[in-house]
Amino acid sequence: MKIFCLSLFDEDYNKIKKLNYIPVGLGENIFNKNWLRDNTGDNINHKNKFYGEYTFHYWLWKNKLNLIQDEDWFGFCAYRRFWVQDKNNIDIKNINDFLSKPSPDWEDHDVILGQDIFMDNWSLMKLIKHGRKSLINEPKFFFKKNRNLKFHFDSFHGFGNLDKAINFLEENDREDFKNFMVSKNSFNRGNMFLCNSKEILIKFYESIFPWLERCEKIFGFDMQNKSYGLIRIYAFLAERYLAFWFNKYTKVKIWPITFYDINKNEPQ
Repeated sequence: MKIFCLSLFDEDYNKIKKLNYIPVGLGENIFNKNWLRDNTGDNINHKNKFYGEYTFHYWLWKNKLNLIQDEDWFGFCAYRRFWVQDKNNIDIKNINDFLSKPSPDWEDHDVILGQDIFMDNWSLMKLIKHGRKSLINEPKFFFKKNRNLKFHFDSFHGFGNLDKAINFLEENDREDFKNFMVSKNSFNRGNMFLCNSKEILIKFYESIFPWLERCEKIFGFDMQNKSYGLIRIYAFLAERYLAFWFNKYTKVKIWPITFYDINKNEPQ
């Protein structure tokens, strides 16, 4: 199994190698020559501030799909978010607790996604601060049971921006994604997945990147004095779309992801 581990810091290289993962350097920082980078060949490295980890996914799609072999499991993690080896134990203590091989539990599944992160556990103060416009338009969101993914996105990433982005989706996914955002109050965390099919990966890339590029016509890259939630709007759109697309088109298995910052806790 190949796992690409994405990082922003050159000093993480040896820590990631100790995990037997493939170190991937993102963004404009200076990295040593041993890193896999997102800034060669056909790339969108200059969009990393806005796209996050998807600048590497784009690079992989356009330049190095030969790194992935059919029928092998492959996937992605980050220097602060990791798949756990034992789904019943997410208390990471050392390198042996990180995922190192496919689980027998994955048999008959195409894709592994992280456990859900829920959007409805807000304090009243946070709710009023960020969701004021949504609350004015639809007071039902005062009640926890009504707070869906759309309400969360409108609150943190610009009211109405989700609807604008969905209008740029291909017709076969437009209504389904809209219904997903309205009917769900959680999505699979981490912008991470594991997969055993290059064909599935290519289809996902062929769906998500043309859509994000069309969204650039609306949101652009002039983010001066904008909040983080707006600067990274492409990554946040992709995060929700990933959960929707894989659940719609593939057979998914849920697996735990844990937070573990290797900058503070070097694997032993």
